[in-house]
Order: sequence, then C-alpha cells, then structure tokens
Amino acid sequence: MADSDLRELYQELILDHSARPRNFREQAGVRKAEGYNPLCGDQATVFVDVQGDVVKDVSFVGKGCSISTASASLMTESVKGKTRAETDALFERFHALITASPGTSMDEMKPELGKLSVFSGVCEFPVRVKCASLPWHTLRAAMRGELAPVSTESEP
Repeated sequence: MADSDLRELYQELILDHSARPRNFREQAGVRKAEGYNPLCGDQATVFVDVQGDVVKDVSFVGKGCSISTASASLMTESVKGKTRAETDALFERFHALITASPGTSMDEMKPELGKLSVFSGVCEFPVRVKCASLPWHTLRAAMRGELAPVSTESEP
C-alpha cells in the first residue's frame, strides 16, 4: 500500500471516530478525571471502571478537535479488558509514537498499537500532540484516582 493510500485510510479512521465516537457516555460510580487543553480548548472527562486489576469499562465525554475526540474514542476501545500494567505500557507506546521526531521509523511499534498507529503522523504537527495525548493523560489520572484536573500545559 502506498504512503498516500495509508495516510488516506488513517485520515478516514480518525474522521470516523471523531464523527461517531465510541464509548461516548458518562458512567456513575466509577473513577473519573477531567482534562483540559488550554491552548485549543479541548476538554475530556474520562470514566474508568477498574475491577481488580482489569479495566472492565471505560468511556468519555467532552468536546474537542477531531484528533482529541478520535484519540479518546480509539483509546477506550484499546484499553477495555487490559490490566493496569498493559494499559500503562500502551500509554507509553502511544506517547512515544506521537512524540517521535518526524521521520523516525516507528514501524516496529505499529503492530503493538493496532488502530492507534493512525496517530503516527501527529508527531509532524507538534501543536496536535497535546490534542492526541489529553485523553490518555486523563485516563491515567482516573486510574490513579487523582482528583486534580489534568492540563496539557504540565506535559513535558
């Protein structure tokens, strides 16, 4: 598949998850955290039901750009059923993908990331990295039971 075809496929997947986000709902009685990107106004509240060591359910509500919304949607699909350790490892791989230097080959990570690899082009647009990472940082805060709102401005 040519690079242009792959980019088009990636763009379609991001637009689909942005227009029709999966797991877009509130949950009662579970851990939650709020996140905010003050530069562009993205907001996300992530709800996570962790039973034992496993993410049984995860959802989100909020408003944001297509990258932020698609990232949250794909994140929720990706972490359901995973352990805390697996979720943390997925966060680290995703963060490495979106913060890589443009032109760096991340091909070895793509099989591990599955559909999340659609965000590989985000590293070419540094201002969009915070859009893609906001839901993930918010999920991490929810899983840790952190009460303070997450802000992308504290992100390295």
